[in-house]
Amino acid sequence: MGNDEIEIDLLEIFHILVGRLWLILSAGLLAALVCLLLSSFVLTPYYESTTRIYILNKTENAAVSYSDVQIGTQLTKDYAELINSRYVLEEVIQKLSLDVEYKELLKKVSVETPTDTRIVAITVEDADPIQAMETANCIREVAGSHIQNVMDIEAVNVVEQANMPTEKAGPSVLKWTAIGGAIGVLIVCAIIIVRYLMDDTIKSSEDVEKYLGLSTLALIPAAADEAGSKKKKSSSQVRSGILSRRIGRA
Repeated sequence: MGNDEIEIDLLEIFHILVGRLWLILSAGLLAALVCLLLSSFVLTPYYESTTRIYILNKTENAAVSYSDVQIGTQLTKDYAELINSRYVLEEVIQKLSLDVEYKELLKKVSVETPTDTRIVAITVEDADPIQAMETANCIREVAGSHIQNVMDIEAVNVVEQANMPTEKAGPSVLKWTAIGGAIGVLIVCAIIIVRYLMDDTIKSSEDVEKYLGLSTLALIPAAADEAGSKKKKSSSQVRSGILSRRIGRA
């Protein structure tokens, strides 16, 4: 007893959203335009440079078996940890005289190991494309020596040196614009739905029967009468103003 139940009419909410479609689309377009301007002119673009290495653990005059390849594939995660280690990245910072800390450089470095391969890809992102290329190559050299010492690897072969990026890797203008438009639409829809749920006013005879359990006997069109009375009042006020001006002149 005394518990209030709230009924949500999904069809009515749908009609309300359709009725406010122009507002929803306008908000989405505005948000998309803002994100477009931000990604194009405000946010700092960054570039990515990638180098790849191949690690093969074998002894002289020994054939490489399938089990050796499987073991090497499983060890690629260990190689990734060694590449991102503090020893390697701090050595790179010293060699290139970078004005960054270890954690800052770690955020710019990503190591990927394609499935069923022993190739390790080292990618570095930076606002300067030349700096990204030099950092990736330096990480490859330092990490190669570190992996050989720690894992007792015979050699770390260079598959691909770091490239000189010519196009920015981000931020993606299309992605930012799409996300901004979607967020704008969702925010406006949420505001409209919340206002609908919080509005407990009675607007029609159906609402009277639904919420109060009473049947309406008749409807009085008060809007037209009120509009007519407002027009009469305004016309009478204008006339009285004209008469007062004439009396004042006389």
